[in-house]
Amino acid sequence: MSLHDDPASFPPGTHLLGNTQAGTDKKDIVLTPTPSADPDDPLNWSSLRKGINFGLCCTYVLFTFVLLDISSVAYLYYEYELKLSYANLNQASGAGYAGLAIGCLFFIPCVHKFGRRPLYLISAIVQFACAIWYAKFTTAGEMVTIALLAGLAGSISEAIVMITVVDLFFVHQHARMNGIFIFMQSLGTLGGPIAAGYIVVNKSLGWRWMWWFIAIFLGINFLCVLFFFEESKYVPRGVSAVKRKIESKGNFYDGNGTASENGEKSDGSDETQAQAPATMEAQALPRKSYRQRMALVTKTDVPILQNFYRPLIVAVVFPAVTFAAIQYGLILAWFSATVSAGSNFLIYPPYSFKANAIGLFNIGGFIGTLLAACTAPFLNDWLVVFLSRRNKGVFEPEMRLWFLFPAIVFNSVGSWVFGIGLARGWYWVILAVGNGIFGFGFMITADVALTYLTDCYPLILNDALISVVFVRNGFAMIIKFAFTPWLKGMGIQNTFILIGVISLVTIIMPALLMIFGKRARISTAAKYREFAARQQVQRPDLQPAH
Repeated sequence: MSLHDDPASFPPGTHLLGNTQAGTDKKDIVLTPTPSADPDDPLNWSSLRKGINFGLCCTYVLFTFVLLDISSVAYLYYEYELKLSYANLNQASGAGYAGLAIGCLFFIPCVHKFGRRPLYLISAIVQFACAIWYAKFTTAGEMVTIALLAGLAGSISEAIVMITVVDLFFVHQHARMNGIFIFMQSLGTLGGPIAAGYIVVNKSLGWRWMWWFIAIFLGINFLCVLFFFEESKYVPRGVSAVKRKIESKGNFYDGNGTASENGEKSDGSDETQAQAPATMEAQALPRKSYRQRMALVTKTDVPILQNFYRPLIVAVVFPAVTFAAIQYGLILAWFSATVSAGSNFLIYPPYSFKANAIGLFNIGGFIGTLLAACTAPFLNDWLVVFLSRRNKGVFEPEMRLWFLFPAIVFNSVGSWVFGIGLARGWYWVILAVGNGIFGFGFMITADVALTYLTDCYPLILNDALISVVFVRNGFAMIIKFAFTPWLKGMGIQNTFILIGVISLVTIIMPALLMIFGKRARISTAAKYREFAARQQVQRPDLQPAH
């Protein structure tokens, strides 16, 4: 590595991710961030500990979006038994997204102050109560109120999970983990109605039982989080996280995630070998007891008041945050519009779908997201490692954006096929294919946008994610409240043609970031250091260079 590639001079988001030893084909991956010597540093956790924590996060996300999105399959029963209208359903859905947007402004700042675990537990118990109330509600006012509370309770589900990804995993793993998270979110939105539809049409159960079942699952989820979810916020125990040397059988560890003998790089190619020396030093520290790891609160001295207003500033100051908020917000808004239109218009001729058929129709979108989840995040992580090695081992977050160009085209094509087909009464399989195309693009778009943000500004991720989630759910809320008059004014076909065009226009954003993204990160480096210092981040290996 040449002097001008000194990591201390890198702008925010740029990392030394891979090395290629001169004159050989030996390669390795540098772990970023650098794991400390503490066995309770989440980066040092075993695969089992990480798997349990992240698995519980994903289960929590799954049930959050099942709770928010299964109501639409019972619309006919609401209309017949409770005299509710399609407008009432959209209002309740909009209230849910309003709760998601507003709640993150109030609750996510507490994550940094008090830890991840207490917020997960509070959210899980409130969701459990909302499911029980849903099973008993009788009026439109109740439905809107419950949806708002469920949204408030689930508002931490997006930002806190992505924060947990950064807590547990390394940069070259982020796309995969964010991809799994977004897939679980989509599974709740699309897969939940499939199961709920069959419960609704079952004469021995009925539509109220879909809420009782989700209440049972949410209760189990609460108990699992209570007894098995460890706090992933790392508070150092006085051990330096960087620039340490380990003497063990002649091996040298330089703090950059690579081991060598007598100062030479090893020929290991994965993070397991690179992390081994850190594990050896970690054995000198005692591991926390079960009771310590399951403490209800992990409080720090970080001021909390600033975290309530700073996210609004972050969204304006840092282009990567603005990009992620708009890109993610718009794609979710179009996703909400597609689900809403399908659940309403497919119950009328020429389709005349029952509740179970409405649920099954979501399989098209689910297959699209599943295919994307099984391929795109892994290919994205592979691509950034490949491009980093070609770039003298230096990783730039803009390397992730290549995947957005085909994804945005998929989004537009999927919207056009679904919307035009629905307006003209095309065979339902064509509409499902359109949903699948959109689902494939949706998955990639959301994953790339969020991972790009995570890579650019890891030290202010709390503030950045609040901004993104607020804007994202704000867009979805506006679409939900405005969708009924929008359809009446433009009709189904023109509405979805316009949606596809707007989606296609957003391809300009990743193109601009490919050209100007690094310059923007360099120009905002000082402001980034200022915001990061206020958060008193504990990982010195991630501190931006001065």
